[in-house]
Amino acid sequence: MLPWTVIGLALSLRLARSGAERGLPASALQGDLLFLLDSSASVSHYEFNRVREFLGRLAALLPVGPGALRASLVHVGSRPHTEFPFGQHSSGSAVQDAIRAAAQRMGDTNTGLALAYAKKQLFAKAAGARPGVPKVLVWVTDGGSSDPVGPPMQELKDLGVTVFIVSTGRGNLLELSAAASAPAEKHLHFVDVDDLHIITQALRGSILDAMWPQQLHASEVTSSGFRLAWPSLLTADSGYYVLELAPSTDPGAARRQQLPGNATGWAWTGLDSDTDYDVALVPESNVRLLRSQHLRVRTLPEETGPELIVVSHTRPRSLRVSWAPALGPDAALGYHVQVGPLRGGAAQSVEVPAGENSTTLQGLAPGTAYLVTVTAAFRSGRERALSAKACTPEGERSRAPRPQTQRTGGREP
Repeated sequence: MLPWTVIGLALSLRLARSGAERGLPASALQGDLLFLLDSSASVSHYEFNRVREFLGRLAALLPVGPGALRASLVHVGSRPHTEFPFGQHSSGSAVQDAIRAAAQRMGDTNTGLALAYAKKQLFAKAAGARPGVPKVLVWVTDGGSSDPVGPPMQELKDLGVTVFIVSTGRGNLLELSAAASAPAEKHLHFVDVDDLHIITQALRGSILDAMWPQQLHASEVTSSGFRLAWPSLLTADSGYYVLELAPSTDPGAARRQQLPGNATGWAWTGLDSDTDYDVALVPESNVRLLRSQHLRVRTLPEETGPELIVVSHTRPRSLRVSWAPALGPDAALGYHVQVGPLRGGAAQSVEVPAGENSTTLQGLAPGTAYLVTVTAAFRSGRERALSAKACTPEGERSRAPRPQTQRTGGREP
């Protein structure tokens, strides 16, 4: 066993006990836990079965329930695939059975694509995710990926997701250390596929501990706000909180919010983009003296969608759409172009990667008015759209055959 595994085991067991020492049962935890399982062809059938059994046993030990912890499983392959969303299973044993029933998807190891998909799942209400609760990602991998992992993983961590990585031993130590949450010795495990059971209890303890906010922290950061969460320090009868927010460059422009003693979170909105804010949480207790907690949060750059749509090269069955793209640090991750007849009918869509700002739409009908919508997607999960009308010209009319001239008294030329 590697030294980090031993250290992580001892540390996680100690932290797992800390939740019980707070006097609250594990069932009081709330959080969304997403398992990211390498289901590609780079994993042998034997390894897949061993990892699947490990995740099932881990899930069975967790306090899964409607008002507690919720779990979801996403496969890594050529394309990400959701085995089951959050909230579908209401107990650890039900999650275990669902994991055991999962089939290997095969294909390429596009982990970066799966991570971008996982970010949407963790914060999408449609996937059963809940706002304001801790988010945890457990990624089990054989260490390789066909696409970059660092940027999409950093986006998850920037949104407050705690990332645990379990590698079966063939991964790059430096890359995986950077991908996991800090400190790496707590969040990264190198274990042989036949020895995964050794870390089950340690990983369980670390996951439960991540569901208990240890101090004031921010999540769901956007260009205009962020959400704050903190551990329960007071009760409704023992005091109240004063939450203070001020731009780091202008402390005099502070905003204050008083909250009841049973509050454990608050969302600030209407903030300036790309700005550092200093946050202070002051517990006012009538029982004992409690220290204030401080945090600095930087909002994301402003998300500017396409500001101008230009339609050109119109043909009876095609047209070209161009737009002014988002530039600089707030650039879009990609664009979604949709075109449909104004009077109703089937619409078609085209995905355009970041860095491009035009596309040709084919297969249109002659003499038809269309609505063209360009939607920019940003790293925060938000989207900005702009629409324009366009009309294809009528098709060319068929020409009558040219009459041939008949000559008399000679040959045709």
